[in-house]
Amino acid sequence: MKKRVLSAAMTSLLALAMLLAGCSGSQTTQAPAEQQNTETQATEPANAGPKQLIVGRGGDSVGLDPIAQTDGESFKVTENVFDTLVGYAEESTEVVPSLAEKWEISPDGLTYTFHLRSGVKFHDGTDFNAEAVKWNFERWSDKNHPQHNKEGFEYYNDMFGGYKGDETHVIKSVEAVDELTVKFTLNRPLAPFIQNLGMSCFAIASPKAVQEMGPEKFNENPVGTGPFKFVEWKRNDTITLEKNPDYWNAGFPKLDKLVFKVIPENTARLTALTAGEIDLMDGLNPDDAQTVKDNSDLQLILRPSMNLGFVGFNVEKKPLDNPKVREAIAYAINKPAIIEAFFAGLGEPAVNPLPPSIWGHNDNIKDREFNIDKAKQLLAEAGYPNGFKIKFWAMPVARPYMPDGVKIAEAIQQDLKKIGVEAEIVTMEWATYLDKTKAGEQEMFMLGWTGDNGDPDNFLATLLDKNNIGGNNRTRWANEEAHKLLMAAQSATTQEEREKLYLQVQEIIFKDVPMVPLAHSTPALAAKANVINYKPHPKGSESLEKVDLK
Repeated sequence: MKKRVLSAAMTSLLALAMLLAGCSGSQTTQAPAEQQNTETQATEPANAGPKQLIVGRGGDSVGLDPIAQTDGESFKVTENVFDTLVGYAEESTEVVPSLAEKWEISPDGLTYTFHLRSGVKFHDGTDFNAEAVKWNFERWSDKNHPQHNKEGFEYYNDMFGGYKGDETHVIKSVEAVDELTVKFTLNRPLAPFIQNLGMSCFAIASPKAVQEMGPEKFNENPVGTGPFKFVEWKRNDTITLEKNPDYWNAGFPKLDKLVFKVIPENTARLTALTAGEIDLMDGLNPDDAQTVKDNSDLQLILRPSMNLGFVGFNVEKKPLDNPKVREAIAYAINKPAIIEAFFAGLGEPAVNPLPPSIWGHNDNIKDREFNIDKAKQLLAEAGYPNGFKIKFWAMPVARPYMPDGVKIAEAIQQDLKKIGVEAEIVTMEWATYLDKTKAGEQEMFMLGWTGDNGDPDNFLATLLDKNNIGGNNRTRWANEEAHKLLMAAQSATTQEEREKLYLQVQEIIFKDVPMVPLAHSTPALAAKANVINYKPHPKGSESLEKVDLK
């Protein structure tokens, strides 16, 4: 499969449709007649019987309630159990109908009216309707809601400006107009509003199931409207799903059973695939891509790139509160050597947090070249001529943007020794790593991001806006100038205006160095040759409803 690059035309998307409404009144977006079920019906295999797909992956899900998660391993599962109001095209972030068949946007961009698909049932047999949508948004937005996640909902906070009652909260009200019509009224225009609604975290859950089980139990026993129903979770081993025979997209899913199996080490995962123990795997070591190509029983699959791997600085911790220290470390990290050693031609050095596959990327910023002398000079100017000791948190799992976190951390550790910085590598279980970095316990750390929706806001604001400290802004960088520009970009009325603002934000980020962008990767996956209709999505997870076996 060839690498696909997301175009500006696709990623600017329907959220900006409100701009046209000023000339022509409200706008309606509806699925074309052929939108659903366009896949050619696959021929049943000769040994027709229950069809099971086993997906090998590097880590377990943290949880299965979409609102409580930010990790990709969780969304790989929840995308197959739940649906969102709108979705994305199979191989891009173009918005398409899902649980909502069509919608209208008011000329002022403050009212969104969605018309819902009829006859949809949750897996527990209850009806999906406007009241269910309203209930979910109330649960997400209201900290006093009895089923609100006790740890908060950081994606909601990041995408919609906080929670109910916050001065910056974007959503004013959600109204169930009738059984199949729901109206959103905003406090201010939000350009990526519809784009955000397609994100995996904003999946619609069964109100009855959440109420009866409570949030903690629901996090382990999810109930949605998706193509597969939850069956069983064996922690750090397997999650099993089964076909939803009443799925609203007629003819799908093709598979009867879907199993997500944890095999932590990349090479062991490939061995399991070669032995026929699993059918599909992610986290293929880039060096193993040719091995897969040479095996006629396997197929190599490349996921379109929309990600970032980075080294972050907790700017609240000394000496990382000093921009010169951060810049010194940036000069000391040999990015080209890391890309060559660990990405095997499937990665490129990152200059900005925003990937070049997304519109708004600042191509005019030229990266700092690896320069030990310059790094030493900056450390001396910062008051650390002999360097210092620091704890460097390394990712414990392989992720699309970081094929081997610990080994890459060790390479950076050697780079930093050259300028007198002694970095002690720290690692821990993945869920704990995420919790502790969210809480700000780390000093220097390694992390990354796979875009959720193809909008620049999802990288620049999500990762670095001051409103998201305690959420996805794990650098805890709180630059006021960048914040004002990011908020202006959210409310801007044209993509051209938004792009100008994002270009400025990237200049500020580059100068102040809250992070060192390392790489944008093209993640490699592998599958058995009989797996068909699998199309990896740029955002890192996808519904497997159309996947089949031949």
